[in-house]
Amino acid sequence: MVSIRKNPPQPAPSRIAGTLKVKKRAPEPAAEEAAAEAPHEPARPPAREERGSAQAPRKPARPPAREERSRAQAPAPRETPPGAPAPAEGVRLSKVMADRGICSRREADELIARGWVFVDGKRVSELGTRIDPSAGITLAPEARREQAQRVTILLHKPVGYVSGQPEPGFEPAVSLIGPHNQFDRDTAQRFHPSQLKNLAPAGRLDIDSTGLLVLTQDGRVARQLIGENSGIDKEYLVRVEGALVRDGLELLNHGLELDGRKLRPAQVEWINDDQLRFVLREGRKRQIRRMCELVGLKVIGLKRVRIGRVRLGDLPLGQWRYLREDEAF
Repeated sequence: MVSIRKNPPQPAPSRIAGTLKVKKRAPEPAAEEAAAEAPHEPARPPAREERGSAQAPRKPARPPAREERSRAQAPAPRETPPGAPAPAEGVRLSKVMADRGICSRREADELIARGWVFVDGKRVSELGTRIDPSAGITLAPEARREQAQRVTILLHKPVGYVSGQPEPGFEPAVSLIGPHNQFDRDTAQRFHPSQLKNLAPAGRLDIDSTGLLVLTQDGRVARQLIGENSGIDKEYLVRVEGALVRDGLELLNHGLELDGRKLRPAQVEWINDDQLRFVLREGRKRQIRRMCELVGLKVIGLKRVRIGRVRLGDLPLGQWRYLREDEAF
């Protein structure tokens, strides 16, 4: 059924003098009945602009900033209650043993693995164990006997032998250790090949230098001589040629640097016209030769005659002897 309006609306005037107020017309009864009887239809789409925006693909929501996400995901720091002591993690047992001079860290690990170390009376056999730095440490009798069997050897190294790893065409100084050139064979223990095991130089001596070289199986001796905090001094006799620069002797005593690092203070003095006496507390590679070059001198001979309180003495060139029980560096 179609409803026909009796008075159709008139077209709006072309000009409006004032504001035109439109009064809503009430729906006619027939239209209301038709709307009620009509089947339900979906809501009309919005205006053209809204339909266009609804049909366009929606942009994904912008994720939060990286800093905000990391802050949100990071767990809150655990706060220590006021007055509560910080958790004590301790220090590795091998480090404490080395710091106390009981043995080297490598030797400490060997003794721990064999169950020969006791901390406050309790046996420790697990590597990496941490302890209170003030704890008491004792060694099993087996460990003390093994340490007593480790030897330290003093060698008068000739020119042409390397103190450390062998180089092509040159032999290591340890090859000179044997029964045929033991200087104290009549007064000390006899040499045994087992003493070559883990025998290593405690410090370097250049291939073109001669003098006192220490080789040891004892990590305590090695740490004492070449450890980071070693205060053992070494004495050298150095024969030179050339013309010393002005204030050169003062520079040799204190004022030079090598490889961008200042040298520790040294003691340098003239013995005669062509020989200097050096006393050093460090051992950089070819240190004395490079120091002399910086002040106009060239080294033509270098001999180490003392390490700490142990002197080369009358030990013949190319021979060796054991460090005696009454000697200490």
